[in-house]
Amino acid sequence: MCALRSQLPFTYQGKHDFSAKLTEWVGQVFYDVLPGYGYEIREEQVYTAFQLAEAVCKGKVHFAEAGLGTGKTFAYLLTAVAYARFKGRPAIIACASTALQEQLAGPKGDIEKLSRLLGLDIDARMAKDPRQYICDVKVNQLHNPLFAQPSKALTSVLHWAGETGRGERSEMPNVPDRVWTQVAWDEAMSCETCSSRGFCRLVKARQHYRSAVDLIVCDHGIFFDDLWTRDEREADDKLPLLPNYSTVIFDEGHKVLLPAALRAGRHVVQEDIDSMLSSIEQVQGARTSLISIAYAMDKANSRFFKLLYRSASEDERTDRLTVQISDELLKAADILRRALLTLHFELQNEQELHIESLSHTRLQAYEAMVERATLALERFGRNRGKDTIVWADREEKSFWVVPRDLSGMLNKHLFARKLPVVFSSATISTGGDFSYFARTLGVQEPSSSSVGSSFDFDKQVLVYLPQRLPNGDPQNWFPKALKRLASLLRLAKGRALVLTNAPSDVRRIRSGLKEYRLPYEFLWEDSAERGYLVRKFREEVSSVLVGSGFWEGIDVPGEALSLLVIWQLPFPPQDPLIEARRREAVEQGLDPVIAVDYPEMGLKLKQGCGRLIRTQDDRGTIAILEPVLGMPWQQAAMGALPVGAKVVHNLDGLDILKPRSSSEQKRLVQAAANINSHL
Repeated sequence: MCALRSQLPFTYQGKHDFSAKLTEWVGQVFYDVLPGYGYEIREEQVYTAFQLAEAVCKGKVHFAEAGLGTGKTFAYLLTAVAYARFKGRPAIIACASTALQEQLAGPKGDIEKLSRLLGLDIDARMAKDPRQYICDVKVNQLHNPLFAQPSKALTSVLHWAGETGRGERSEMPNVPDRVWTQVAWDEAMSCETCSSRGFCRLVKARQHYRSAVDLIVCDHGIFFDDLWTRDEREADDKLPLLPNYSTVIFDEGHKVLLPAALRAGRHVVQEDIDSMLSSIEQVQGARTSLISIAYAMDKANSRFFKLLYRSASEDERTDRLTVQISDELLKAADILRRALLTLHFELQNEQELHIESLSHTRLQAYEAMVERATLALERFGRNRGKDTIVWADREEKSFWVVPRDLSGMLNKHLFARKLPVVFSSATISTGGDFSYFARTLGVQEPSSSSVGSSFDFDKQVLVYLPQRLPNGDPQNWFPKALKRLASLLRLAKGRALVLTNAPSDVRRIRSGLKEYRLPYEFLWEDSAERGYLVRKFREEVSSVLVGSGFWEGIDVPGEALSLLVIWQLPFPPQDPLIEARRREAVEQGLDPVIAVDYPEMGLKLKQGCGRLIRTQDDRGTIAILEPVLGMPWQQAAMGALPVGAKVVHNLDGLDILKPRSSSEQKRLVQAAANINSHL
């Protein structure tokens, strides 16, 4: 079977001939083979595929921007499979989420579909986040009769855990997070000293994907876990998390910086330390020195986090709060660090005494937690934090420390290896300019390709930019914007997605719209689970979905989404990662507003606008309720709008919002049914 999989779908005479033959084969697939199965020829897709093939064969870092509906997945998969077989090493496809992994490599996914159509027998395997697998030690502990009687949901999971071969969460998709975390792997568990080391489900999963011939489909987090730890693991004679690979393709490449930062960083979680100290204080017969340091740790931990949140700036648009570094905070961090070092010493002594109240596994977990927290505080204290990006996480109640020079790390660990690296997304450039993204990553000479969507935006989209809404004073702007929103919703008969920048905007809009008594069902972001709201929005055609968390990642084709309202332009918050880029821009002699804020706003606006048109039959209006024309950010905002869409300035021009006739709706339903039956 492996011999068949390793065969290339075309012949070539040597290394020098491979690139030309790959391009020729790609053209045959898109122009001759796929149309025979009912796929239309999309020139944007073919162009992207050709550009990708050339960049990969030349070992370039390539930015592949392809608008909605172009079929960029097939475009990069053809080159990825062929190049993997040419090099004899799998290609990495790094996705932004588990859902995207499943969409690519799951049953009836894009890879299986392409493999079947072309007879390629593609060997693609998923490398999922370790937290997607059960931890055998946790499961065994929960079977212990000394533990409390498990809930009905947990009992069901434990029964499944005794029968499953993979132990993967996708086998039990309906298990709530609160139940899954009780059995799932987590980084607090020390794998190095685990009794199931080498035999657990996670190890088996790694063994499975490591032997993939063609493609390994992982998430961004796993890729960066491997990237940052590869050298260290190899130096310790350990296998890297991923095998050697031939190329890397980042799907949704615009999202890589946050997972890169998080996986390179270390953090201190207040609740985890409190829980550990509580357990230590309850140990029967514990030595006085251990109890004493636990007490001192409790005071040091409480003081540090109290100072941390006092030093953190409040911006509700992000959970990552910028921290103002002061001598007082640095001193508190150092006191906590020294207390952690002492606690680490005492925990090591405690292991030798085998105290029954704390299992060896738990002691190992505490030791690992202390080591991570100590490292975070050491990095923070070095050079007064100038070499790091730090923040307080509002949701997790934690302190994060990330290396400042992420672009330097990417260059050292990835780009300098001269492997071909592709960043694929519908939103990488701002108005066709890739310089901001390249500067953020630290890429010096990337190649790039950019194609718009295959959708006919001049016929499918109108953009409404009202001219009489004021700019500046929020008190003056809000009531007029609210009145305009109500008018738009009446004109559209609901069927709208309203994108805001913060939860407080949602609350103000909800309160303000009460007096308008609009006859539509409103789905407020804070009223239910996000996935449920999106499903209900699809089903209830006249409903209105309002939230700050729907700028990307939701797909609502059809009439349910006919009006997309941008409540205010999505300028970046006081996020510490953004603040670091602003400082870098200043150091380079650039205006941070022009160099960072406008591109960031443009990229997010582009993502938001992409929610409106998802199929060739969709149509609708984008309404921006913050002034654009004549403003300093006009170019950045206009460059993010669908190319070719007509711009209007009054409500009379919004005929596209009128609900479709019943005959047209029947035609669209029949067309969709025909497509589904063909597939």
